[in-house]
Amino acid sequence: MNSKSWLVTVLLCFFLGVLGVHRFYVGKVGTGILQLITFGGLGVWTFIDFIMILIGKFNDKQGQPLAR
Repeated sequence: MNSKSWLVTVLLCFFLGVLGVHRFYVGKVGTGILQLITFGGLGVWTFIDFIMILIGKFNDKQGQPLAR
């Protein structure tokens, strides 16, 4: 079972997504840094991540689904 919370991830993405904080939270440091540098792909990447988290298709670094 995954210890990363779906609710925490969706809230981090919504409020701090352009900084990539939700990606750091789930262990995806490399892409988190890229989001930080590009301001979430000018918001597009953040929006896509937000939708993916909402529909349950966003996984942590090990490929495990987020805990609901």
